[in-house]
Amino acid sequence: MKLVLATSNSGKVREIRELCSEFEVVPYSQIVSAFEIEESGTTFKENALLKARAVFEALGDESAVVLADDSGISVDALGGEPSIYSARYAGVGASDRDNLQKVVDELKKLSLSGSKAHYTAAIAIVTRQMEYVVHGWMYGEVTTTPRGDGGFGYDPIFVPDGFSKTLGELDSDTKREISHRSKALKLAKVVLKTL
Repeated sequence: MKLVLATSNSGKVREIRELCSEFEVVPYSQIVSAFEIEESGTTFKENALLKARAVFEALGDESAVVLADDSGISVDALGGEPSIYSARYAGVGASDRDNLQKVVDELKKLSLSGSKAHYTAAIAIVTRQMEYVVHGWMYGEVTTTPRGDGGFGYDPIFVPDGFSKTLGELDSDTKREISHRSKALKLAKVVLKTL
């Protein structure tokens, strides 16, 4: 089965390919021209569905199976921010490093060196017959001292519960086992196998 991903984010594409190796995983931008998808939802679930629906429509293929991920980090000391704004926390067009640095700066403004935090991943699957959304979470803490250059996004400042290393320092196998996205994708695969 071919899974069309409603993302061009190379980090997400790589991670989903690794976690869904039994499927042919293709970013939508290899099939149709990339386009801007407005994430106007107020939850990860709504935004994942918006992305999956937009790509399904753009493909114009009734047999397509589109998978979209909307994910982000929520930091307790920042009132749950950046949440659904994780990819653009430092502004539209901000880099992963800019977004990470804004979390660090906001914590330092509060004279904090860390905070409890969690990642959320919502995975939407859209086909002609159905729409389905599953979630996965990963809990831990953020630190104001980035460590490691593995992964992407906020990985260098997030220390998962039960670990002393950041996601930026942990090996790929460990991250695949514990990540919010892998937990959500395990549930998504149950749905995909019924198609």
